[in-house]
Amino acid sequence: GLSSNGELHAQVMKTVNMDNCGSLPDFGNFCIERKPDSWDCLMEYDKYKGVKELMPYAKAVSAKSNNFDADGYDTGINYVQMLEIVKEAGYTGFIGVEFEGSEISEE
Repeated sequence: GLSSNGELHAQVMKTVNMDNCGSLPDFGNFCIERKPDSWDCLMEYDKYKGVKELMPYAKAVSAKSNNFDADGYDTGINYVQMLEIVKEAGYTGFIGVEFEGSEISEE
């Protein structure tokens, strides 16, 4: 949806320009359009670009994962790259961790 468009969302934050209003960059929430009757993403905004655009307004960060490979790396998100973006933005707050996968158990 509209909040998954990093550029648009950042523009809203810039226009609002209030200390008590910010963003929650979510590594796994940049789906612009979903397939009909499905959670599968049809069109995705560039998640790395989106996180970079939203970090100046971040009140918290959400590190979402869905699936992992045999070595324990997320199969859809480069966490090294994402956390470099977060660090380069000067962010020192909390990073919430979410797991929304269906192929393996949370345990």
